[in-house]
Amino acid sequence: MPQQPARGTRLFTVTADTLVAVDFGPRTKGRPPGPYGRLFARPGTRAFTLANLLARLPMGMFSVSAVVMIAGTRGSYALAGAVTATGLAATALVAPWTARLVDRYGQARVAVPATLVAALGSLALLLCVRYDAPAWTLFAAYAATATTPNTGGMSRARWAHLLDGDPDALHTANSFEQAADELCFMLGPVLAAFLCGAFFPEAGTLVGVVLLVTGVLAFAAQRSTEPPPSGRTAAGAPEPSPSPLRSPGMPPLLAVCLALGAVFGSMEVVTIAFAEAQGHRTAAGVVLALQAGGSCAAGLLYGRVRFAGPAEDRYPWCVAAMTALLILPLLAASLTGSLLLLSAALLVAGMATAPTMITNMTLVQRRTPESRLNEGMTLAVTALLGGIACGSAAGGWVVEHLTPTAGYGVPVTAAAVALLVTLAGPGVRTAP
Repeated sequence: MPQQPARGTRLFTVTADTLVAVDFGPRTKGRPPGPYGRLFARPGTRAFTLANLLARLPMGMFSVSAVVMIAGTRGSYALAGAVTATGLAATALVAPWTARLVDRYGQARVAVPATLVAALGSLALLLCVRYDAPAWTLFAAYAATATTPNTGGMSRARWAHLLDGDPDALHTANSFEQAADELCFMLGPVLAAFLCGAFFPEAGTLVGVVLLVTGVLAFAAQRSTEPPPSGRTAAGAPEPSPSPLRSPGMPPLLAVCLALGAVFGSMEVVTIAFAEAQGHRTAAGVVLALQAGGSCAAGLLYGRVRFAGPAEDRYPWCVAAMTALLILPLLAASLTGSLLLLSAALLVAGMATAPTMITNMTLVQRRTPESRLNEGMTLAVTALLGGIACGSAAGGWVVEHLTPTAGYGVPVTAAAVALLVTLAGPGVRTAP
């Protein structure tokens, strides 16, 4: 019986006038892993990342689900918008306090009860809508969801803890997290709209609650990668730590976040209005998804690039590129009026979003005391949410009083304000 040649040997033979060499060695040679491969080769990183993505997906679902559920049952988009705006305002007030508790007492100890309170608020809203409770109960119930922890911030805090002293790997991790944000906010509204339309109006909220609670519980269970709580020293005394707002350069960075949020909020409202004016309102979600998709792809690519200089040097260029590319949707809408060309313009414009946000979050991390990292990043997210609310209002006003095409001037203006703050703000371009 012929024997199989040993692994790694080579066999030479002659066929007619041809020399044949057969290599029985491995077909592939081990190639060094790329930046993301090295990132997730670290123990525990895949587990907490998957759990966090599960918990983060509902962040793009809840507001859309609430609007569809309230408007479909009560017949009032004004009431639905007021309820979601109240929840946004409550989140802006409560989220930094929740993040401060996370920093002081630990992620698992605070995030789980905070998530359960938020889940009960969502379920209370569902029951109030379902059983025709007074309108004021909707506001109270949705305000309770403000305790939802900043899951993206907690994930970034874990990376900062695990990758301390490795700025290149931390850059890759921040790039991945920003791409994950874009992906979740791209898929969340689509999933919510599908669930509410295909099943029943409350389906989006119910699925969102299940995903949030399941994801946070799984994330909190990954204790090996959790940063240690910083509220107590070895002696048991409270550890002094300055507020992130007092850190040099933080106020102008938060002002930039506010302006960038206005870009996102106005772009969403204006695009919906423009698509409706073209007779394709249902296509607005797809058009906005293209913008988020461009940002997601650019974020992943940005994470593979190794930069020689500090983030402070490239930050103005990122904001400037974003401002310049946002002119493309304005030109596409005003010169052609084509929804197809507008989609292409938004895809290209979105490619500057992730690099800008990644660099912004990197600077926020560097200027935030290590013991209050969740609080610092949550302040940035809160500024973004406030900007989204202002941008939505400004974009809606321009659309209603002028035209949807003119509305695309709002995100360009907001981005220009962000650029001015970046160039003029004290401490923004100075390394701490």
